[in-house]
Amino acid sequence: MVAVQRCGSSVAIVQQYFANSISRLLLPVDGAHAASCEEMATAMSSAESAAYKGLQQCIETVMAEVERLLSAEQKTTDYRSPDDGIAPDHRPTTACTRVVAYLSRVLEAAFTALEGLNKQAFLTELGNRLHKGLLNHWQKFTFNPSGGLRLKRDITEYGEFVRSFNAPSIDEKFELLGIMANVFIVAPESLSTLFEGTPSIRKDAQRFIQLREDYKSARLASKLNSLWTSYS
Repeated sequence: MVAVQRCGSSVAIVQQYFANSISRLLLPVDGAHAASCEEMATAMSSAESAAYKGLQQCIETVMAEVERLLSAEQKTTDYRSPDDGIAPDHRPTTACTRVVAYLSRVLEAAFTALEGLNKQAFLTELGNRLHKGLLNHWQKFTFNPSGGLRLKRDITEYGEFVRSFNAPSIDEKFELLGIMANVFIVAPESLSTLFEGTPSIRKDAQRFIQLREDYKSARLASKLNSLWTSYS
């Protein structure tokens, strides 16, 4: 990100020098001013493309570390707590706190090194990638009701973090994740009422419901087939 910042600063200096000095000198020369402006625009476009590529590579590196942390820190029992009479743990899981701590450092660097459209593009893409990565990560687990509550606590933590991105589309995605997590908490007969007002997340909800601990024992597959058919 520092390299992108320096690239942006250098581009701004070149643009200012061109406008204030070179461009004026070429005005009297027939055709030279238009040609130089065109070449300048091409050069600036190349610089912007290089900066974008650099930010994409940065996001790839960040997400690789997020995936490593999730894989190393997330335990099966985080979302499938044994029914031993002990009160559910309402704290975020260790994996969640580690990921948020890491991303907070990334965010600090982004706010220091980036500005304007570069910063917003980076944060929006990072938010989208984090949302997708978490969805894929949670597909590896089985959830019981207390685990569903723990998941909602994690989602709340992630949602509070991404609010600092100032990206409404990302906020909405994490709010919908919180709604989807309810599929692990409610009784099987109440599933049909969860998504009446949010049909856009039905596809992801179907995948989530299959992760319920009682998915087979409660014969949810056949019940949900008739439910989704009635919605379509």
